[in-house]
Amino acid sequence: MSMDSTTTGVAVIETGAVGDRDQSSYVDWAAIIAGIVFASAISLVLVSFGSAIGLNFVDFNAREGASGIFIGIAAASWFLWVQISSFMAGGYLTGRLRRRHFDATEDESDLRDGAHGLLVWGGAMIVGAVLALSGIGATANAVGGAVSTATTAASNVAGDAADAVDPNAYFVDTLYRSNQPTDAGVARDEAGRIFAQAALNNGTVSDEDRTYLANSVAANTGLSPEEAQARVDQVIANVEAARQKAIEAARVARNTAIIAAFLLAASSLVAAIGAYWAAQKGGNHRDKNTAFVDVFRRF
Repeated sequence: MSMDSTTTGVAVIETGAVGDRDQSSYVDWAAIIAGIVFASAISLVLVSFGSAIGLNFVDFNAREGASGIFIGIAAASWFLWVQISSFMAGGYLTGRLRRRHFDATEDESDLRDGAHGLLVWGGAMIVGAVLALSGIGATANAVGGAVSTATTAASNVAGDAADAVDPNAYFVDTLYRSNQPTDAGVARDEAGRIFAQAALNNGTVSDEDRTYLANSVAANTGLSPEEAQARVDQVIANVEAARQKAIEAARVARNTAIIAAFLLAASSLVAAIGAYWAAQKGGNHRDKNTAFVDVFRRF
């Protein structure tokens, strides 16, 4: 007797795919790291190229009309281009390399591609900040070492040097002022303390100090009182002009730093948008198997 052993209605349950799906991540870190590396490399190359061009304009005598404003605008424009283009390149590469994990719709896939581009942007910004802080730290250490060396050397100078930094030295000088001629070195040190005190009072030298300086100059140089007073007035005017120039330079530096900070923030936001869009574009080309045969061809 024979029996048909054919079995029907067998259900096959696969649990491996479900388990993999529960444990998998939508974030493709390998593609993101590749995008960060690519964006950083492009940025380094373009910055080096821009630096070479900028150094060509350092000698203003050989380039008539190459003003500082022109150099600043050109440098800012180049930096903006470098930042945006490098992040877009890194975002595109990440979108092209990202593996789709259970993307239900095309809109969801585009969103995740763009999110990967933003992660490339964020990762590259962090790497750049770390490198910048490392450079600042190295510079600070070098400056600290130089200051320490200078302090050690200054400590070996004769004790008279301590009077120059004594905040009470000026007021002590006023106690012992006399109309008698003094040693030229002492007079020079005292004049320096008078100007240092004036710097603390918005550059104003009191009438009493002016008269004393004029008498001291006349006694130590042989000039007439009128000539000594004219020399003192001229020196005070020169000191005030130098102070105003330093104040103006500080104001320009402050305004430049503010503008640079705003430009950096604005360019970073534009670069983030560019990385998001480029990553989506890379994902679309991945899905459509777009090949740039005219550029990337087999040799």
